[in-house]
Amino acid sequence: MEEKNAIEVRDLVISYRNLKKTSLKQSLFRLRRQKADNFVAVRGISFSVKEGEILGIIGKNGSGKSTTLNALAGIFSPDSGEIDLKGHSISLLSIGVGFQKEMTGRENIMLSGMLLGFSKEEVKAKEQKIIKFAELGEFIDMPVRTYSSGMYSKLAFSITAILETDIMLIDEVLSVGDQKFKKKSYKKMKKLISDEHRTVVIVSHNISTLQELCDTVMWMHDGEIRRIGEPESVLNEYVDFMENS
Repeated sequence: MEEKNAIEVRDLVISYRNLKKTSLKQSLFRLRRQKADNFVAVRGISFSVKEGEILGIIGKNGSGKSTTLNALAGIFSPDSGEIDLKGHSISLLSIGVGFQKEMTGRENIMLSGMLLGFSKEEVKAKEQKIIKFAELGEFIDMPVRTYSSGMYSKLAFSITAILETDIMLIDEVLSVGDQKFKKKSYKKMKKLISDEHRTVVIVSHNISTLQELCDTVMWMHDGEIRRIGEPESVLNEYVDFMENS
């Protein structure tokens, strides 16, 4: 049976506008407008991910990994190029993204679920399972701004893990919270991504994690794809490059 693509990316370009620094004196007295530079974070990349495939993305800081992931999630709009998700539902697990700080944990479960494309009824049906998995106790009905980083991470992970989407995007987060929760979350994540119908893209610096979990690894460097292929070969080349550069 012919394998279908779950994700197709063609000629993707994403840039940021960086403000040039001006002195306080210039700002206050000369009233000069700040000029902006364009920094091109992703430089015309193309790749595809098959349905059920686990793609790992590696590269040094600033290589465009997370920018690419955020574009797949719809958080960043490309300057040019195309992203085709083939109608699949998609979720992004990236700690620090998506919560309204003044809303309670319970309210954020509903908001996050609906932003992922689930109906109110679908989220409600899984709400208790999410709350139980997150292990937040009475804090679930307190504003998220009162949460520690560990509690925040637990809730974010639980929502993504329980509200299962066709495509999962994971940014550097495979185990979160205390030691007990880390063990539980890693086990849950391995189960989720081993589903032959679920497509996964993982951004990580952890060589062993990518070797263990991924079918394919894509090495990004300075906004371009340096190499994409079988994990061991790509990762060995990446390690050699980093050690000798």
